[in-house]
Amino acid sequence: MAAPSRDKPKDMRSWIAELEAASELIRIDKPVDPLTQMGSLLYQSREKALFFEKLPHGWRSLGQAPANLRHAAVAFGVSEEDLVPHVAAKLGTCIPPVMVNSGPVKELKLERGAFDLTQLPVHVAGQRDGGPVIGSGLVVTKDPETGQRNLSFHRLQIKGPHKSGILLYPRHTWRNYLKYQERNEPMPVAIFIGHHPLYYVAAATTAAYGVDELEIAGGLLGQAVPLVKCETVDLEVPAAAEIVLEGVIPPHVREDEGPFSEFQDYYVTGTGKNPVVEYQFMTRRKDAIFKNLQNGSEMEGCVFHKLPMSATIFRRLKSVGGGPNLHNVAMLPGVFGLVIQMTPRFYGEAKNLLLAALSSEYQHPKVAIAVDADVDIFNHSELLWALSTRVNPREDVVVVPGTHNHAMDASLPELGAPGTGLWQRLGSKLIIDATIPPPVDAEARAAFERIRPRNPQIRLEDFAAAASLPLVQGLAPIFFGSKLLR
Repeated sequence: MAAPSRDKPKDMRSWIAELEAASELIRIDKPVDPLTQMGSLLYQSREKALFFEKLPHGWRSLGQAPANLRHAAVAFGVSEEDLVPHVAAKLGTCIPPVMVNSGPVKELKLERGAFDLTQLPVHVAGQRDGGPVIGSGLVVTKDPETGQRNLSFHRLQIKGPHKSGILLYPRHTWRNYLKYQERNEPMPVAIFIGHHPLYYVAAATTAAYGVDELEIAGGLLGQAVPLVKCETVDLEVPAAAEIVLEGVIPPHVREDEGPFSEFQDYYVTGTGKNPVVEYQFMTRRKDAIFKNLQNGSEMEGCVFHKLPMSATIFRRLKSVGGGPNLHNVAMLPGVFGLVIQMTPRFYGEAKNLLLAALSSEYQHPKVAIAVDADVDIFNHSELLWALSTRVNPREDVVVVPGTHNHAMDASLPELGAPGTGLWQRLGSKLIIDATIPPPVDAEARAAFERIRPRNPQIRLEDFAAAASLPLVQGLAPIFFGSKLLR
């Protein structure tokens, strides 16, 4: 066993302190019912994290943390504009975890019968949800042939004191499960709930099968993740987590699960006959803080997936065609679209990058848009302006038919069903080149020079009376090249 790192490990408690120091946390000191009230409060809080201090059975809970990319930038210690390139660079470094003898998550050890999932402060997110669902559980499994560890997000519907459903999307955890199922053996799982958000970013990163996401977490954190052995399954979990549930997913068992609020802002996707998890052990901190995660478009669940997706695609595109002049990548609401901010070197280069983005490690993107550096990709009005003033539909819009798309995209025809090997969507993909002529064609590019004031350094705030300041705080930022003037 290695000694813990001398650096203070980042966990959910250090994250709460970071949010509070940045004035990004609201403490809720009134009693809240997770089943009837919490979902509405979380859904309304798009700007601030919420810390619920008075929940049933003495629990506390953190939600909407991160509520937006601004919070994610706080977690990484960079500006929002620099966030995606920063994370893309971090993804190139993996730090192997270290084993330690014990940690805070081992303070309480509870056998089956001594814990009850229905007593956890798990919230109901939406009006049509099939019941309370744990959205913040990070599931640890291993390949039974190689022993290689995998970490991923999975929604877990509470079905009883020691049982939940689980949605196994057809990726790495599903692949591990099929290997156990072929052996007619239950798959051991360990699910940890509540940690620093960089663990969640790592879990949402789609890497090659066999890559340990806990090594990715180490790279993002800049320190090795301390791990402890589980009590009843041959798996390892972060020592500083809040809660760990140990159990198995039995082979061939399927039960009705759903509907649930999902990341696209719909209920229906993923609903059906899904596997279940049977739990036999819980370890936790004595004063454990539960982590609730609200799903929906532009909610916390989307933030966790948008960031590593943007960074992974950014990293991929940096090498296309010998190295383009790439500035940034951002996922659009609903996560099935993205926008690339670039300065084209040649005519047609934008289409090359768009095609590369749609064939990345991720199955989500079906719409890809390219814009120049003078377009603020975090401002949707700016994107709509670029689409309406810089696109010749006949030349700049291309539809690629007959593509494999994300299985939870309700707009596309569904094949198979959740819990089966056929489950997928067969659809199409769209690229839109909204860039302007490259700088090498200066005359053509000049036709798209944006109007700007005679002296852009003069700001209305410096001339308006103090009482009028709220009227001018919404002034649009001004872009020159790829530089933002505020």
